[in-house]
Amino acid sequence: MAKKKLESTFVNMLLVLSTISLISALALGFTYTKTKPIADKVKQQKLEDAIKAVVPPFDTLGEKYTVEGFDRLELFPAKKGEAVVGTAVKTVSDKGFSGDVWIMVGFNAEGKIVNTSILEHKETPGLGSKMSGKFKDQVNGQNPQNYKLKVKKDGGDVDAITAATISSRAFCNAVSKAYDAFRKGGAK
Repeated sequence: MAKKKLESTFVNMLLVLSTISLISALALGFTYTKTKPIADKVKQQKLEDAIKAVVPPFDTLGEKYTVEGFDRLELFPAKKGEAVVGTAVKTVSDKGFSGDVWIMVGFNAEGKIVNTSILEHKETPGLGSKMSGKFKDQVNGQNPQNYKLKVKKDGGDVDAITAATISSRAFCNAVSKAYDAFRKGGAK
């Protein structure tokens, strides 16, 4: 006996489409619920690795804090015993070529830049993405109080990435904001 084909009416199409949408939404919700804790753990581990890469060796990480007037910036004090040996600052520049540039900048207790780590960006592959390489190393060991965190084209001390001046400016802007927040917020 042949199966009867479902009649092509508006109500039948609506029911089929609603059923497919409901099943898809449930599957998506289930997948999100199961993978969110894993994704959060990976994100936290990436943050901790970035902090370890930019500050002097430490025993414990203090409570993260923010500084008034510096939206979207977070500071993480690194301690050896009770003494703060450095501070990692998660900073952002909204002046990148293709959007925000997130950077972790580490300062020692004297305010010198220990290291930087690019956390996230959407810069042009092969150009702006070069800020993850040797470019960022030129600020290591510098004290922003007497080192101009601007590209040379703008009267600063930083050699820009060839054909990626906007990305270079975004990097300098983010590091400069990190230093200002560090100076204003102090070691906690």
